[in-house]
Amino acid sequence: MEQLTVQGLVRLMGAGANLVCVVTDNERRTEAIVGQATARLKGAGSPLVWTCTDGFTRDGTVVPGTVDPVAALDHALAHPAPLMTLFKDLSWFWSDNPYVIRKLKEFAVRARGKAAVVLARDESVPAELREDIVVLGQGLPGIGEITAFLGQLKEREPVLAAACAGHPGLMDHLVVAAQGLDLVDIERGVRALRNVPEAAGHEMVRSLFETKQAVIRRSGIMEFVANDTAPEQVGGMENLKAWMERREQAFGLESIASGAALPKGILMMGIAGCGKSLFVKAIAARWRLPLIRLDMAAVYDGSFGTPESSLRKAFRTAEAVAPCVLWIDEIESGISVQGFKAEGGPASRLLGSFLTWMQEKKAPVFVAATANAIEMLPAEIIRKGRFDEVFYVGLPDAGAREDIFRIHLERQKADSARFDVPLLAGSTKGFSGAEIEQAVLSAAFEARADRRTLTQQDVIVAVSRTVPLSVTMAEQIKKIEAWAFKRAVPAAGKF
Repeated sequence: MEQLTVQGLVRLMGAGANLVCVVTDNERRTEAIVGQATARLKGAGSPLVWTCTDGFTRDGTVVPGTVDPVAALDHALAHPAPLMTLFKDLSWFWSDNPYVIRKLKEFAVRARGKAAVVLARDESVPAELREDIVVLGQGLPGIGEITAFLGQLKEREPVLAAACAGHPGLMDHLVVAAQGLDLVDIERGVRALRNVPEAAGHEMVRSLFETKQAVIRRSGIMEFVANDTAPEQVGGMENLKAWMERREQAFGLESIASGAALPKGILMMGIAGCGKSLFVKAIAARWRLPLIRLDMAAVYDGSFGTPESSLRKAFRTAEAVAPCVLWIDEIESGISVQGFKAEGGPASRLLGSFLTWMQEKKAPVFVAATANAIEMLPAEIIRKGRFDEVFYVGLPDAGAREDIFRIHLERQKADSARFDVPLLAGSTKGFSGAEIEQAVLSAAFEARADRRTLTQQDVIVAVSRTVPLSVTMAEQIKKIEAWAFKRAVPAAGKF
C-alpha cells in the first residue's frame, strides 16, 4: 500500500484523483500532511475539515448546515475550486448508507479541481467505491521526518536544546531511539522531562525508549521486551551458537547491529521448556538489537482489528523500528494447517500476508519464530527461503544439563563448585531446561525457608519430586523427534 506524503497527495490531485481514503491511527499527523499539501495548491486556502459533531469547519469557523454527511458532500460539490476537504468521520457512515456512497460516486465524477480525503481505521472500503477511490496508508515517520521534527522541537523545547548543547552527538541517538514512534509520541517523550532540571542526554534517550515501550504495548498485539540475556546464559545449543558466530565472522558484529548485514531469520521448533524463547532473547542482546514480541494469538482473535490489518500494522511497526528482532512466539497458534483448512478465507489471507512480507521485506528485521508443534505449520512457512535455517531444539544432553545447573546455581548465589554437577546432570536425564530451573528454585526456596544455605541434597530431593514432561508426554515427544529427524538442523550435537 502506498504511503501518504505531501508530494504524493499533490501528485494525485494533479492526476485527477479526487477521492482518497487514508488508513491511519493518527488524525493529527494526517491532518498536518493534508494541510501542507493544500498549501501547495494555488488559491485553495485552508482545507475544509468535517466531523460528525461540527460538520465542516475552516480555520475554527463552523459552516452551518453541514453536519449531515450528504449535505456536507453537497456543500463541497457546490464550493468553487480549488478545494481540499478532510472527512474525519465519514467512514463510520458509508458501510450501510447508500445515499453517502452515491454522493461520493457523484463527487468522484463531477468534482474538478477538488479532493476529498477520508480517514478510515482499515482498508474495508465499500465495494461500490473501489473503482473511484485511492487507498493510502499512514505509516510511521521515517528517519528524515523524525530528524526534521526533532530539529523543530529543539527550537520550542528548552530542555531539548540544553541537552543537545551539552551532548553534540545527542540528536543522532535521539533519532535512532525515536524510530517506530509517531511524532506526537516523540513530542510527549521529550516533554516528559520538562520538570527535570538539566536533563542529561541519556535521560532523553531513555524517555523515548520508555515511550516506545508504552506505545507498542498499547497496540495489544506487540510488546517491547526489555532484554539483557547473553548466549552464555543458555546451556547447550552449540549449533545455534555456532550459527550466530559464523554470521558475526562473515559480516561483523557492527554491520549486523546496524542492520546493514542482518540475516533474514530463523525458525526454532521443539519441546516446550527447552530454551527456544530464551535463545531469541540471547540473539537480540548479542547483536544489540531491540526485541519486539508479536502475539499471533492476539492477531488472530480479532480483538484489535481484523487479523490482516493487525498483522500489517505489526509489520509496519517492526520496519519502522528496524533494525530489530521480531519475535513470533508459538507461531502455530496463529498460522496452522488446521486453521487454514477450517477457516478458509481469513486464514489464507493471513498466511498470504505473512508469506508475502517474509519474501519481500526490505527493512532489516530479523524474524525469530518459535513453535512447539511444527507439524501444524503449512509447508509454505518452513520451506527454505522463508527463514535462513530451521532448528530443532530437543531435550538437553548431559553436557547441556551440566551447563544449565551451573547457570541456575550461580543465579541462586550458590557456588557450583560445591556441587557434584555431573551427578545432578545424570539424575535429570529427560528433564528440560525449565524443569531443571524449577528444581533449583524449589531447592533454594526450601533452604531459604529453613534459614540455611542451599545444599546438593536439597536439589536431589527437588529433582526426585519432579515428573518431567518426557514422561508425562512421552508419546507426543517421540512424535516431535521423529518429525524433526532429517527435517531440521539440531540445535545441539552433530549434524
